[in-house]
Amino acid sequence: MKPSASALLTALWLLAATAGQAGAQTAVSAAPAVPAATVVQRQDTAALRQTVEQFLRIQSAGLPGQVNVSVGQIDARANLPACAAPEAFLPNGSRAWGKTTVGVRCTAPSPWTIYVASTVQVIGEYLIAAAPLAQGQLIGPNDVTRIRGDLTALPAGIVTDPGQAVGRTVALSLAAGTPLRGDALRSQAAVQQGQTVRVVSAGPGFQVSAEGRALNNASEGQIAQARTASGQVVSGVAKTGGIVEVTY
Repeated sequence: MKPSASALLTALWLLAATAGQAGAQTAVSAAPAVPAATVVQRQDTAALRQTVEQFLRIQSAGLPGQVNVSVGQIDARANLPACAAPEAFLPNGSRAWGKTTVGVRCTAPSPWTIYVASTVQVIGEYLIAAAPLAQGQLIGPNDVTRIRGDLTALPAGIVTDPGQAVGRTVALSLAAGTPLRGDALRSQAAVQQGQTVRVVSAGPGFQVSAEGRALNNASEGQIAQARTASGQVVSGVAKTGGIVEVTY
């Protein structure tokens, strides 16, 4: 029996539809894959603050007192690329003392540099005047007392050891409670200008002593000049008790 015309048309339509679906699947499978967008890792700011703190603790090791380190916040809007090995450093003019600034730089994979405000406190003892001290007054053990505070908040050259003050004179009058500074103290003169001194000359196997008159003021260990009875001017090291020691 011959197939009817309608049956033939139906068969042809099914064949065409099947071929079209197969072609579409082939086209889809052959299409190139679209790469996923690259994700850039961002730097953890908490890790950077830890780097700064460790750096300041190393820099402040050995300072006289209890060291407290405080690291400021880093603006999250900096949005820094992740760094494998961030390096902390002190910019020119900065030091690990008081309010300071620490730099952090990265060299790879993406170079960048930021600056972080920080504070280094050094809590220790220092000397203050226990009572008013007049200009030129010789400082005794009872004239000073120790107190404890932040050394970084005080003027430079603050005195922390009584041995640096006792036995010296005050260059300017100080009120009670004033911190003592090294540049405000003067060593007591071992030799005073116009004073009769003993000039001691020493060398290999000999020592000679003679009287002279001091030509200048000099503290212990400073150079003093003296004129001997014969009129000769000699220079030597001033020693306590009015001695000028000349070494050959």
